Amino acid sequence: MSEDQRRRTPRYAFIATAELLEPNTEMRIATRVSELSIYGCYLDMLNPFPVDTLARVKISTSDAVFQSKAKVIYAHPNFGAGVLFLETEPQYLEVLKDWISEAEKDPERLLG
Repeated sequence: MSEDQRRRTPRYAFIATAELLEPNTEMRIATRVSELSIYGCYLDMLNPFPVDTLARVKISTSDAVFQSKAKVIYAHPNFGAGVLFLETEPQYLEVLKDWISEAEKDPERLLG
């Protein structure tokens, strides 16, 4: 089954700064979001954490911040990683829903 066939919801082109923090080692990776869905995002980075790494992700735009526990579900060395949001707190879920709502208004942002 391909990645596209497994997707539960649409994903959108979404550019924002982000940080991924692995709490056990306190390793931080400054990164950038390139795709966003209600369940997760794709982070552009050269050296992604390994698959199944648990981390915290923080995404920032000019007017809002989202953060959540996350799990790396796939990694592409030299390109980036797909992360799944876990246990997102309600106030951050509202931020995420607002970003998705804005993206839905622009069909050019919908990815295949």
